[in-house]
Amino acid sequence: MHHPNPFWLLALLLPVAALARTVPPADAVRREVDTILGPLEQVYRDLHASPELSFDEEKTATTLAERMRALGYAVTTGIGKTGVVAVLANGKGPTVLVRTDMDALPIVEKTGLPYASTVTAPGSGGATVGVMHACGHDVHMSVWLGTATVLVRLADFWRGTLVMIAQPAEEVGKGARAMLDDGLFERFPRPDYALAFHDTPDLAAGTVGVRPGPIFASSDSLDVRFVGRGGHGALPHTTVDPIVMSARFVLALQTLVSRENDPLDPVVVTVGAIHGGTRHNIIPDDVHLQLTVRTTRQAVRDRLLAGIERVARSEAAAAAAPQPPEIAISTGLPPVVNDPALAARVGAALRREMGDAAVVEARPMMVSEDFALVGQAGVPALLMLLGAAVPAELDTAQREGRSLPALHSPLFAPDVEPTLRTGVTAMSLAVFELLQ
Repeated sequence: MHHPNPFWLLALLLPVAALARTVPPADAVRREVDTILGPLEQVYRDLHASPELSFDEEKTATTLAERMRALGYAVTTGIGKTGVVAVLANGKGPTVLVRTDMDALPIVEKTGLPYASTVTAPGSGGATVGVMHACGHDVHMSVWLGTATVLVRLADFWRGTLVMIAQPAEEVGKGARAMLDDGLFERFPRPDYALAFHDTPDLAAGTVGVRPGPIFASSDSLDVRFVGRGGHGALPHTTVDPIVMSARFVLALQTLVSRENDPLDPVVVTVGAIHGGTRHNIIPDDVHLQLTVRTTRQAVRDRLLAGIERVARSEAAAAAAPQPPEIAISTGLPPVVNDPALAARVGAALRREMGDAAVVEARPMMVSEDFALVGQAGVPALLMLLGAAVPAELDTAQREGRSLPALHSPLFAPDVEPTLRTGVTAMSLAVFELLQ
C-alpha cells in the first residue's frame, strides 16, 4: 500500500478559497469532486493493487486512518479487530453514519489491468490463495474517502456529526457484528441515519440505484446429515441407503419454493455440497449435505427453515432410517431492509440534484450484506447501489442477452472515473440532505 503522495494531501488540505456561502451545495460538491477526482483515482488503484482478506485488513485500515486524520477527523482504530471509526463534529444537528467495507476475496485476478493485484495470502484452509478486490470494496473505500474530503471542505454548508466507519470482514458476514459488539453505538455517537453503497455491474457507471424496503436477502447455512445402514452395493436390500435419501431430499426441497412459497416472495435454496461414500460398490453409512437459504422477509425465512427440517425428517422416516437426520442451522444474516422514509427522502434529493436519468429504482438482489445489522439495531439505514459498468458494454450485453463479469468474478473491473465521480457526488449530496 502506497502512502499518500504530496499531491493528494495538497488537494485535500487546500482551503476552499472564494467559496461563497450562497453557492448551492450541489454546485459546490461537483466543484470539489472535480478537484479531488484525479488523486482519488490513484488512491483507488493503490487500494485495488493491495487487497487484504477478511480481518487481515491491517495495512488498509492504517492507510484509511492516516488519510482521515489528515482531514481533521478524530480517528479510532482496532474496532472489531481492524475496523476504523472517524468522527467529525460540526455543530448541533443530526448524526449520520457512512460505512465502507475493506476486505477482499480469495480470488486470483484475471483482469489484465496494469494495477491488477498480484497479492497472495494464506487462505482459510491454510493453502496460499490469490487475493483480489473482486467485489468492489476498493470502490467503496475510495468513495468513502472522497465523501469525507468533500464534507470537510464544505463544512460551512452543514451542521451535525459525521461518523465514518471502515468495516472489516464483510465478505464473511462477521465484520459489522464485530464492530457492534465492540461498542460502535456506545463508544461513538449513535447515528440518526446510516448510509452505504454497494457497486454493481448491473447498472451503468454514472447511475445510482435507490429502493425502499428489502434490497438484499438474508443468508443462512445448513448442514444436514442423513444416517443409514451401509453395506454391499450388490445387496441393497440389506442396507438403508443415505444417498437415495439425500437425492429425494434435494428434489423435495424445490417444492418448498414452487408449492409452499408465494411466488412474489423471492427464495433461493442451494445445495452446494454433498459428501458421502468411498467406492463404487459400497453403500455408505451416512451422507452430509451443505445448503444455503436466501429470502427477503423474516416470516418467509422462518417458514422455509422449518420446512427444510420437516422434509429432511420425512425423507428419513420414509426410508426407515435407523435415526432421524442431524440438522444444524448456522443463522447468518438478516435481509437488508432500507428504511422507506429515508429512501424516499434521499432518493428525491438525488433526483433533484443529479437528474432523473442518474437515479433509478434499484432491483432487489439475493446476495447478502452485513450492513443489515445496522438497520436491525434500530438505526434508519439505506444501502444504495452504485453503477460500475461501462455503459456501452452494458447496453451491448443486455441486447445480446448475456451478463458482464459479475461481483466475485476474477474479471470484474469497474469503470473507474465515472463510478467514483458519481459515488462521491451522490453520497455527499445524501449526507447534505440529512445534515441541512
